[in-house]
Formats: sequence, structure tokens, C-alpha cells
Amino acid sequence: MARKTKAEAAATREALLDAAEEVFFAKGVARTSLEQIARHAGLTRGAVYWHFKNKGDLFMALVERVRMPFQSLMEEVSNTDPAISPLEAIRLACHAGLNRLEQPSHQRILSILLHRCEFFSDINPIEMQDEIAEECFDEMLAVFHVAQQQQLLREDITPEVATRLMQSTLGGLFHDWLRNPDAFSLKARGGELIDTLVKVLER
Repeated sequence: MARKTKAEAAATREALLDAAEEVFFAKGVARTSLEQIARHAGLTRGAVYWHFKNKGDLFMALVERVRMPFQSLMEEVSNTDPAISPLEAIRLACHAGLNRLEQPSHQRILSILLHRCEFFSDINPIEMQDEIAEECFDEMLAVFHVAQQQQLLREDITPEVATRLMQSTLGGLFHDWLRNPDAFSLKARGGELIDTLVKVLER
């Protein structure tokens, strides 16, 4: 392949990821070939292999596009108001996450990961989901521990239980919404559930 500038290479990579998102969503991951993705992007299969080792590598790059580490959401909230309490920071971070998830690209990629990706070759969707969930759990748990230390959390609820309640609420909400995104607004219903749960958890 002819030498490309960094900008051209980056644009090609993004075009391939855009195409993969659309084709994976329409056909499912297992039934999509790299040739189909290349054609959809108006590129050659060689362009795919220039940027990605295989379909699994491409798929993981696609998921990384919408990955939202809870810690990064917390940092955004804290940057806006450094004096914010841990529980309020969790509430606002969850709201920020819901806002992003309603963006079409985030919705499609999460739908691919949860509903349109089968076990095959070098792709294990359950393992990927578990990794994301565990990372979120650990980061949220650390904040609930701070809330407990500041005596903001109910005495009869441990940080571990509080984290599982929040994560289970969000997980159930995402699955229900992705099955039928037109049924309700994730931002509106999710925001209401998060606000209510934070009130239940606070001392």
C-alpha cells in the first residue's frame, strides 16, 4: 500500500470502523466478512489488514469507540464542580453516560455487542461484556467507599451492595432499551431511576 499521511491513515481507519458499525448492525458480526466491510467503505480488503489484524481486532476497536470508563465520567463531573459530593457525582456521571448512550452510534455498537455478536474465532462477546462490567464495578465501588467514609451512605447498605444495585439497575435498563429503543427515552426513564436509587441509598 502506498505510504499515506497520518491524517489519511486515520481517515481510512475511521471509514472502516464506520462501515463495520453499519454492516455488523445489519448482518451480525459472524455473518459479516472483512471483504464486505471493505466494499461498504469503498476500500480494498488490503486497507482493512493495514489497520487491523483480523475481524476480532476490528471489532474490539469498534467497541473502544463507545467505551465509557466510569472514572472518566466521574472526572468530567468533578472538573465541573470539584466540591461535589460522591453520591451526587455518581448520579451526574450516570446521567452523562445515559446522554451518550442515546447517540445513534453508541446505541448501534452496544446493540451489536449485546445482541448481534456470537462466539466465534477470536471474539468472545461475553468476556468483553464482563471486562467492561467489572471495570465499571471497581471504579464505582471506590466512589461508594468514599461516600461511606463521609457518612453519606445509608448505614445498612454497604458500598458493595450499593454498587451492585446501581449496576443492576443500569444493566437491566440498557437491555430493555436496546431491545426496543423507540419504546422509551433512555435519558428520561434512566434519569428517573438513577435519581430515585440515589435517594434510597443516601443517609
